[in-house]
Amino acid sequence: MTENLVEKLRNDRDLSDKELKELIESDAYDKELYKAADEVRRENYGDAVYLRGLIEFTSYCKNNCLYCGLRAGNNKAERYRLTKAEILDCCEEGYRLGYRTFVLQGGEDPYFTDDIICDTVSEIRKRYPDCAITLSIGEKPRESYERYFKAGADRYLLRHETADKEHYSKLHPDNMSADNRRRCLYDLKDIGYQVGSGFMVGSPYQTTENLIADLRFLQELGPDMIGIGPYITHKDTPFKDEEGGTLELSLRMLAILRLMFPYALLPSTTALGTIASNGRELGLQAGGNVVMPNLSPVRVRKKYAIYDNKICTGEESAQCRGCLERRIESAGYRAVTDRGDVKRMRNRDDK
Repeated sequence: MTENLVEKLRNDRDLSDKELKELIESDAYDKELYKAADEVRRENYGDAVYLRGLIEFTSYCKNNCLYCGLRAGNNKAERYRLTKAEILDCCEEGYRLGYRTFVLQGGEDPYFTDDIICDTVSEIRKRYPDCAITLSIGEKPRESYERYFKAGADRYLLRHETADKEHYSKLHPDNMSADNRRRCLYDLKDIGYQVGSGFMVGSPYQTTENLIADLRFLQELGPDMIGIGPYITHKDTPFKDEEGGTLELSLRMLAILRLMFPYALLPSTTALGTIASNGRELGLQAGGNVVMPNLSPVRVRKKYAIYDNKICTGEESAQCRGCLERRIESAGYRAVTDRGDVKRMRNRDDK
């Protein structure tokens, strides 16, 4: 019976809500689920794991999301901003190490106006025309997204966090809405970005029905990349005493996503590696095929503290890459640094 349900998901890329609930809530399917997820990722990507050079360029944020250590209301947070020159230095180091995708990630920092973002993106595009430029800087007006795209950004990561509006309201301040988050994602897709979305696993008040709603929303959106990871608490947030997400449920959801979205890029996240020493390796074996080594200057890495005990904050960029490559190989895969354009791969999907 266990194999039949997993095989049904693999073949149909879909299940009923009742079947998904059974798969999500039971560990009886895990062995077959992970095996099928790994087979599907190998069918579509072989043993390749794509490395994306991550640059966390500002820890300032105007938002007050209840779960995040960078929230504006956290007066204990150590804030920093990288200059344009420092961001370009990170890109130079990353390019030397072989990376052909740069991910510029930060809080929603009003200092970084559209002009500054566009100037930085266009300079990266000018210096590294063979590289993909990904932005992950939150909710913006459509006009801003259009400007970034014209400046040279071609990918954008924006987790929807939770597709259930009531649940969303429990995790965010009143001035933020699930509707606006969705609007952003559809604007990005319409403009022409390769779009990444995703959700937290095990966030406060989350139910199985919320997770199923997340899967349904992703089916509707059809993103190129889906980033999920366990919710991890931060000591200086209102959720400091809440329970975190588990490794088991995070891996289960990752494997389900691989079977539902065979051509999606699925990161094995730092958060997985934070809650378990071999978490990222297990994430790769459950269908993940992206990791994001940190290119940020070591002096600021500890300050980008979205949750407690984040790993890889003391390594130089070259050390970070070497460590990750060894981990990837130990899990049975091969690190790849090229762009790994996802639209070409998704267009092979005739379902």
